[in-house]
Amino acid sequence: MNIFARIKAYFSTPEIEPDPMRYLIAGLGNMGAEYDGTRHNVGFDVVDTLARRYNVKFANKTLGDIAEFKHKGRTFVLLKPSTFMNLSGKSVNYWMQDRKIKPENLLVIIDDMNLDFGSQRLKGKGSHGGHNGLKDIERVLGTSKYPRLRIGIGSNFSRGRQVDFVLGKWSDKEAVDIPEVLSHAADTVEAFGTIGMAHTMSQFNRK
Repeated sequence: MNIFARIKAYFSTPEIEPDPMRYLIAGLGNMGAEYDGTRHNVGFDVVDTLARRYNVKFANKTLGDIAEFKHKGRTFVLLKPSTFMNLSGKSVNYWMQDRKIKPENLLVIIDDMNLDFGSQRLKGKGSHGGHNGLKDIERVLGTSKYPRLRIGIGSNFSRGRQVDFVLGKWSDKEAVDIPEVLSHAADTVEAFGTIGMAHTMSQFNRK
């Protein structure tokens, strides 16, 4: 190593390796009271469920609200992006870099109208399937190889009413059942960080 390389190495900041025991759980949704309790915000609802379970509070930080808890030696960083659904990638990427999260330790939670209400599907990678949140994350990260948990909201809407349905509140029947759906999703998140993707998929996916 020549003298210039040695000087550069001396003054350079060593790159911090990602922590394999730290996970970023990004529940997608839209900020604002008008979106609370809507089907499109089910990702927010899942991370809220985890925050209540572990008695941690969200704090407003750069590009999102953040909370953290520890479970079985793992650190779970909960994120609710404040960028709105269509720009979720900016927030997710920022917190991945800030907390040194590996792509395989990122879990994005979204609504999916292609799944029946109460169903859920965990996958390690895949297409965005037309979901604007996943689409933006894929664009910013430059890859679709990151885990995602799709929560079924059903498709009980008439022609031309898709947007109203997705941005609408849960029906009375759904409102009764949604706490159990969210609890099961929260269990899935814990398992994702502790027993791994394959075992979690086989034990927690619901058709």
